[in-house]
Amino acid sequence: MAQTDPATADLDRAYAHCADLIRSHDRDRFLASLFAPGTARRRLCALYAFNLEIARVREVVREPLPGEVRLQWWRDLIEGLGRGDVSGHPVASALMDLLATSDLPRAALLNLIEARIFDLYDDPMPRVNDLEGYAGETASVLIQLAAGLLVGRMDAALATVAGHAGVAVALTGLMRALPLHAARGQCYLPVDLLSEHEATPADVVAGKATPGVLAALAALRKRVADHLAAAGAAAADIPAAAVPAFLPVALVPRDLQALARASDPFARVVGDAPVIRQWTLWRAARRAQAGKAWIRPWTMPRGG
Repeated sequence: MAQTDPATADLDRAYAHCADLIRSHDRDRFLASLFAPGTARRRLCALYAFNLEIARVREVVREPLPGEVRLQWWRDLIEGLGRGDVSGHPVASALMDLLATSDLPRAALLNLIEARIFDLYDDPMPRVNDLEGYAGETASVLIQLAAGLLVGRMDAALATVAGHAGVAVALTGLMRALPLHAARGQCYLPVDLLSEHEATPADVVAGKATPGVLAALAALRKRVADHLAAAGAAAADIPAAAVPAFLPVALVPRDLQALARASDPFARVVGDAPVIRQWTLWRAARRAQAGKAWIRPWTMPRGG
C-alpha cells in the first residue's frame, strides 16, 4: 500500500478543516460550493474560510487593538512577511497553498483585510456610497476571486456583475444581522440615509424601530433591488463554471421579502429555514445549467 506524503496529508487536513469551518459558520457559501467540481471546491473552501476568519475578528476580540493585531498577522502572511510555521493554523496553511498554486491576487486579499478594519470600531457608516464601497471590497471581491478560481483565471469582465451581486448579498446580510450588530453597538445603516428619514445611529444602536429607521431600511432594500436587477441583467456574462461563486445572490429576493415583512427589524435575524435556502440554491443552479434566468428580481411591496 502506497503511503501518503506527510506534507500532502497535512494539506488535505487543512483543506478539510476549511470545509468544516464554512459548513458550520458560512452555510450559504458552503452549500453554493457544493455545485463546484471537487478540486475547485476545496479551493473555494480555503478562500471562504480565510474570509470568515477576518470577518469574525470583531466577534472574538473585546477591543479594536487586538483585532488590528489579528488582521496585521494575516496581512503579513499574505505579503510574505509572516514569521514561523503556519502548520498549526489550518486556514493559513490552506491559504498559503492556494496562493502558491493559483493566480489569486494578493492585493485583493489585502484590500479585503483593509475593509474589515471598519468592523473593529463602533463608528457609524457615514454615507450610502461608503457602505456600497465596503460591500464591494468585501462581498463583491470575494465573488470575483471565487469565480477566478473556478474558471482558472481572474477575469476582469466579471467585475461588473460581481460588483452588483456582491453589494446585493452584503447589504441584505447586514440588514438581516441588524439585531446582532445593534446589540454590540455597531451601526452599518449609513448616517446620510438615516438623516434623510429623520433617524439617527443612536436609534439603531438602541434597537428602536422608529418610523425613520423603518423608512431608511425600506430605502436600502430598494437599493438592493436595483443591484439585484443589474446583476440579473448581466448574468449572461457569467461562465457556467463560475456560477457557484455567484449562487448566494439567488437567496437575496426571499431574504428581502422576509425583511420587508418584519414589523420589528431588531427582534430576530429573519430568513428562510436552512432546507429552504438549500432548495433555493439548488433551483438556481439547475436554472443556470439549463441556460435560464436564475437571478430573480425583487419588487418592493407597497410601503417598502
